[in-house]
Amino acid sequence: MPTELTVLGVSVILLVVHIMLQGQTATRDRGLAWNAGPRDGADEKPLGPLAGRAARALSNYQETYPAFVALALGLAITGQTGGFGAAGAILWLIARIVYIPLYLLGIPYVRSLAWVAAMLGLLLMLVRFF
Repeated sequence: MPTELTVLGVSVILLVVHIMLQGQTATRDRGLAWNAGPRDGADEKPLGPLAGRAARALSNYQETYPAFVALALGLAITGQTGGFGAAGAILWLIARIVYIPLYLLGIPYVRSLAWVAAMLGLLLMLVRFF
């Protein structure tokens, strides 16, 4: 199986990790009744710093994830896997994994570098695609 598709599979696990982190931290702040309920009340308790960061990290992942999925599938379908594409996919995944604790711990600048590295990974995949 091409590296890009293996990384795609692992990226789904990372998506689930993001969702679970966001859900668990929000539930810790707002309570189990909020989590089990319809969540449509205007009086929802605000999220604390950790839960807010987990929500923003998930949102950030979701912003770039469609591009990664499209590139990984595009490279696989066209038979252009390997090389820059594989390296870009791996770089993207590692950067996205590193991004989570950096964001949750509130570490500035280094977190931004992880985001830039992930974007570079997507760029490498795009270069390989063309």
